[in-house]
Amino acid sequence: MALTSEDDYDCLCKVVLVGDVSVGKTHLLSRYMKDDLPKAPAATIGVEFATKTMKLSSGVNVKTQIWDTAGQERYRAITRAHYRRAAGAVLVYDVTRQETFRSCSLWVTEVREGAQPNAIIMLVGNKIDLVEQDPSSRQVYHDVAAEFARQNGLMFMEASAVSGANVKRAFEDLLQEVYAKAPKESKGLENESGSDMGAARD
Repeated sequence: MALTSEDDYDCLCKVVLVGDVSVGKTHLLSRYMKDDLPKAPAATIGVEFATKTMKLSSGVNVKTQIWDTAGQERYRAITRAHYRRAAGAVLVYDVTRQETFRSCSLWVTEVREGAQPNAIIMLVGNKIDLVEQDPSSRQVYHDVAAEFARQNGLMFMEASAVSGANVKRAFEDLLQEVYAKAPKESKGLENESGSDMGAARD
């Protein structure tokens, strides 16, 4: 995929980033958006928002609105409110913290209850750089997460916001799948004015 002008797009796509606190959601978003990490990282309060326009392999320009949500329970009501009309979600857990993986079932349920009925979810096991440094730090094995993804109809990838490994691929594979599964009328195929795949135009 190639980066294009923010004003040059055929359709809009809303994606939400979800997962427990401190799994690295904001770091993943920063790595994808700017190929860098936040200078002064802090827990997300409520919801933060970013946009990026990419050209799919099909030649279609998709402008993605990515909503970075807070993982803390006290912000959950705010977080749920922003699932509405999301066509995709990136569900993040920390491969070195088993409890963040156990929470994924709840996050899947929340996304499916609040987002579009056919929303695509990409499960991302973050912080594989820590496992590469110390294999004994892994608490969630790849095969276990892959089986969870299979049983729940999720896409799956392990990644590292620190090294950048698989970050771009995770987001772009999700966008490809969202666009491929979108109804024909949501792809700008019916008219030349662009279309809406779950996001509101600026």
